[in-house]
Order: sequence, then structure tokens, then C-alpha cells
Amino acid sequence: MEVFIVRPFGVKKNIDFDLVEEKLIKPALQKIGLVGYTSSEIVESGNIRQDMFQRLITADLVIADISIHNANVFYELGIRHALRDKKTFLIRTKFDEVPFDLKTDRYLNYDFSKASEYLDELAKGLNATIQSTQSDSPIFLMIPDLNPQNPENFVSIPQDFGEEVETARASCSYGKLALLAYEARNFSWELPAIRKIGKIQFHLNKFSHAKESWEIIEGNLKNDLEANEFLSTIYQRIADIEMPNNEILGNQLFAKSNLSIEKILQQSEYLDSAQLAETFALRARNAKKQWLNSWQGTNQKEINALTSSHLFTSFEHYAKGFKEDLNHYYSGLNALGLLTVIIQLAQKNSKTWTLLYSNTEEAVYELKKLKKEWNDLSTLVKYSIKAHGTKLEIAGKSDVWYNISIADLTCLTEKHPEKVRVLYRRALENGTEMGKQSAKNQLLIYEQLGVLEENTKAGLKEFGGSHEVIKQSSSHYFLFTGHMVDSPGRDKERFPQRIEKEVRKAILDVVRMEQLKITSKNIGIAGGACGGDIIFHEVCKELQIPTNMLLALPRDKFIPESVGFAGEFWIERFNNLFTSIPVDTLFEDNELPDWLRPKCDSYSIWERNNLWLLYSALVNGGENMTLIALWDEKKGDATGGTEHMVKEAKDRGADVRIINPNKFINN
Repeated sequence: MEVFIVRPFGVKKNIDFDLVEEKLIKPALQKIGLVGYTSSEIVESGNIRQDMFQRLITADLVIADISIHNANVFYELGIRHALRDKKTFLIRTKFDEVPFDLKTDRYLNYDFSKASEYLDELAKGLNATIQSTQSDSPIFLMIPDLNPQNPENFVSIPQDFGEEVETARASCSYGKLALLAYEARNFSWELPAIRKIGKIQFHLNKFSHAKESWEIIEGNLKNDLEANEFLSTIYQRIADIEMPNNEILGNQLFAKSNLSIEKILQQSEYLDSAQLAETFALRARNAKKQWLNSWQGTNQKEINALTSSHLFTSFEHYAKGFKEDLNHYYSGLNALGLLTVIIQLAQKNSKTWTLLYSNTEEAVYELKKLKKEWNDLSTLVKYSIKAHGTKLEIAGKSDVWYNISIADLTCLTEKHPEKVRVLYRRALENGTEMGKQSAKNQLLIYEQLGVLEENTKAGLKEFGGSHEVIKQSSSHYFLFTGHMVDSPGRDKERFPQRIEKEVRKAILDVVRMEQLKITSKNIGIAGGACGGDIIFHEVCKELQIPTNMLLALPRDKFIPESVGFAGEFWIERFNNLFTSIPVDTLFEDNELPDWLRPKCDSYSIWERNNLWLLYSALVNGGENMTLIALWDEKKGDATGGTEHMVKEAKDRGADVRIINPNKFINN
């Protein structure tokens, strides 16, 4: 969180404002875990007016000392109040009279001679201001319809950072994207940078990483519409993956998905028709998932499906979304599909349908109403999809989801199995895995319920004949970290070459043991240094576990740095791996990029390399990752060593298995 302090400088009217900052403001911020900056830092870096304006707009919290009638302070405070509606806190010592328009609840009176005694009171007031969603700007209080400026519009992402993001996106380097999102934190451009990365992660289907990114946005900007829209889907997708193995986690994520949707609807006055349609579709999707859970795997599928309230809830939300925006054909198509299920199940199970109503006449009447609604809805959906197709044709574009929707619509509205089969074949020619999964799973719902039998049978023939639901599953990652073999002349032994056989067996045993506990696909990740890294890759190859080699530096610079000193034998083994498994590189040289230089004092390239490796293995979350560490459990020779990796992995919920080489050295 960025904090900007607006105050007089030096001694004015016998008040030492520099001392007030040192004795009161900074300690109070420190108490709540924050750091504040004043315009004095801007003076040192140049271009005071532009930088000052930017900080006044973008700061998450502004503290203004209005003890005296200081023109600069009132000018800066006016800018803040004119552009941001909340999170401004005023302090003053009893001296000049406060202007009437600045009298507010977000206020602290302090005695300059006893400034430090007000520390707790200031910390409490600042915390309350941070948590509050109420306006504290007199301008926005007087003009309720005035909209505050979006601070993200006033910051620019460094060009070289943006280039790194684009390179990582183009190469599908999920670990680098997550690393860049982590490194963007605490810069003034943090939120737009993470927002950009979060969208990429979502569209690459890396939902655990996308979850972390969008939760940062939502955590900083409570009720952010875009963040909650993404999170509602991300939580639901992860829940689907985790539910078979961890029902408790799956239900928790599903509940969070619904909560995100409700946060969006609470701000419905700010949504346009397309956004409202999408939000109701999200709510309908979650209700549909609850409906599926209520009958799939049961003995009376048709009865349980028809009598589930979730079926009708999902249909109503999809229909409501479509009515909000008739261009949102996705909602209409899904509503039509569920309505088809309701009607056909009601016709096949008339006794059960009648039980849902007071008497037979009411049941017959309601079914008649639904059939009329089906006719009206099918006509509207046809025109909506046709209109979208016309737009695509005029623009010279194609859309795989449009092609799938045409096949889905034909399946629902025409008794023509061969035509349905041809349209699904065309849709799948250039379709994505997600599209294939969605289309097949929808047809399987119809098949399981005995709905649209001939069309469904024809459509499923285009999916390879398998009648298994396509499910996403999370691969489990083994990340290795550990000591290189000792260089010649090392004072204290850590991994002498003579114990390689014992180390190799220990790594093999741990990997085998972990492999037995995990039913999903295993993938290994490690660097390429002589010693533990190379041995780990070789062990995984023996166990037929695919691995990726992630190098801090290009091969010609990495070998002298981390392999060559151990001899030709290790260089040969490195080269054998380098030419046979996927390899990626983080740096071109031993320097941090320019945009990251402000963090140089507390951040090394080796720490950055560790985090890259770690985030590459955390692509499916800490619950789907095991860190194997060859470590003597002592501090390393430099920053960014094994100790750092172990700590970071534990902090992110990964399992850690430690192999201590000392037990082999001392035997």
C-alpha cells in the first residue's frame, strides 16, 4: 500500500514538522506495517510537479498535516480531495484555526510538544480510514454523483517490464508471469501490471496463478468489478479440479465463487447490460454445477435431475441474463438447453412432474407455458447467434465458440442427427481443448438424461466415441533444490563427490515414495548445476517423469558459473540433459533488469532465480507441489540459496522433503 504524506517542511511557527514525522507519523505507519513518502523524495528525483500529482492521485492513503495555513499543503490536499473520494486522513496540532470545509471525522488533534504520545491514536485512525468505504472528501460529499478518478489511469508500466511480460506470454512461460506479478508489488504501477498479468494467466488457464494475481487486485481495491468477475470463474474452475480429491477445498472455493458474484451484483447500478448479462450467467453456471452434483452418480438420474431446485434456478438466471442483453447469446443458448431438459424430462416423467405442483391441472398448465417459452426463446437465440455471425463475417473474423454454438443450437432445435454431426465436426476442426471439453460435456448431460437422444448420439460420434466426461486434472510438480558438488579446495565439506552414489539413491527413494502417493501426472523442475540438479533430472528420466531445466543464465555463461569447476564428467552430463529436455533461461547476464533496480539492495539474481523455479512449480498451487531439497540445513554461502527456497516453498503451502548430505559424509 502506497502512503503519501503532505506536510510543511522544517520549522514553521515554532513547530518542527520534520520532528512530527519522525516521532508520530512514521512510527504510526510502522505500527500498522506501512511506509510513507513525502515530496522531499520527489525533489531528489526531479520533476516535482508531475511526480507529486501522480502520487496524490495514486496513493492508497494520504496523510495531510494542516496545523498551519500553508499554501502548498492546502494546494496538494485540494488536488487529492478533487480526484479521490476516500482514504485521506488529516492531522493538526492546535495552532491555526481549521477552515470549515476541512472539518471531518477523519481527523486527529495532537499536541506538538507530546507528539509521540498520540502514536496509538493515529495508528487506530489510519487503520479505520484504510478499512472504510465511506467518502471523506468534501467535494465528493457535496456532489454525490461525481465519479472519482481511477488511479490506475495515471501510472504507466515500465516499457522493459511490459516487454518481459509479453515475452513470457508468447512463450507460455507461466513461472515467469507469476514471478513478474510478484515483483511488481510495491511499485506505484503495481495494480495495472498485476491486472495485465492476471488476464494473461486466466486466458492461459493457469488458474492458481491467476487466482493469486486477482486476489491482490481485490485485496487492494475492495469490490473491484473486474477482479470479482475473474475470481468468480477462477474459484469455480479450481473447485471443479479439486473437488474429486478434496471436497472440503472444492466447496470452499465454490462458496467464494458465489460470494464474488454477489459482490458484483451489489454494484448493479454501475453495470451496463452486457456486464449484467455476464453476471447472471456466472450465477447460473454455479447453480448448474450444483444441479449436476445433485444427480450425476445417482441411481435415479432423471428423477433427481427434474426435482432439483438448482435446475430451475440455473435456467432462470440464464434467461434473466439473456433478457438483459439479447446479444449475449451464450446465456440464451444455455437457458434454451436447460429448458429443453425440463420439458423433455417432464414429458417422460409425468407423475414426478405432477408432484411438483398442487394438482394435475396446474402441472399441465405450467408445462404448456414452458413449451411456449421454449418457442419464443429458441427464435430469439437463433437471431442473436445469426447477428453475431454476421458481425464476424463483416469483420473477416472467425470464432470457435460461435461454431460450437451453431452446432449446439442445431442439436437443440432440429431433428436432424446427420446435420448435427457435421456441424460438430466443423466446429472441432479449429477448436480449442476448452471448447471441445465444454461441447462434449454438454452432450453427455443430454445422453445421461435421455434427452435429444438421436442428435446427441450423432454429435458424440465426433468426439472419438468416448462417453467419459472430460475433466481437468492438476499435474503434480516435483521441484528440486540443493547443493552443487563441492568445488576443489572448499574448506568445509557439504557435498563431496565421493558421496554421489548415496545422494543419488536418496533422491531416487524420495521421488519414488512421493510418486506412489500421487495419482496425477508428475512433472519435475530443477536447475542444471553440477550435483543435485543434474542427479535429479537423471533420476526422473529413469522413472519416466518428464522434467524441465530452468537456467539462471544462457548455457555458455551457466557452464563456467555452475558446472565447469567440477570437471568434464559433469559438463558431459549437463550437455546430455540440455539437448534432450525442455530448457528455459531467466537472465542474459548477471544483472537485474533496469525496472527492478530499485529493489537491488534487498534482492539478488539468485533469489529471483529461486522464485522463478518456485513459481514454475506452483502453477497448480502449493497443494500440487513437492519440494525436494538436498540441504545440510545450514545457512548458505550467499543469498538465494537452498535455505531461501525451502522457506519460500513452505510459505506457499508446498510439501518439503529434505535430504541432509551430512549423514553420508559422516558415515
